[in-house]
Amino acid sequence: MWDRVRVTENVSTWVNLPDVAERFGVPITKVHQWRKEGSLLAVRRDGVLRVPAELVANDTVLKHLPGVLTLLRDAGYNDEEALRWLYTADDTLPGTPAQALGGDLAREVKRRAQALAF
Repeated sequence: MWDRVRVTENVSTWVNLPDVAERFGVPITKVHQWRKEGSLLAVRRDGVLRVPAELVANDTVLKHLPGVLTLLRDAGYNDEEALRWLYTADDTLPGTPAQALGGDLAREVKRRAQALAF
């Protein structure tokens, strides 16, 4: 079994859903809708749904995140497992897949997520 603590250490900052709504200037119901639709990853930490801050660092959700989450769910991953995959260090990427999503390697991360289903 994977170590939740180790993965959590790779997430530098967490943002709760009301703060995500405020950051994007949308109602909280819209953030919950994004989560239900699979466009946003949120997991419970200390009883509160939270999002890794770097996934919502801009004025929108990272461009490739919804596609990667769809691919991971298609491969059978739940939100906790998707979080683990996104935040497990990978020597062939600069850090973790989540960090690579914000840069030039986003398509490579998507390709790797797609390969998990096979």
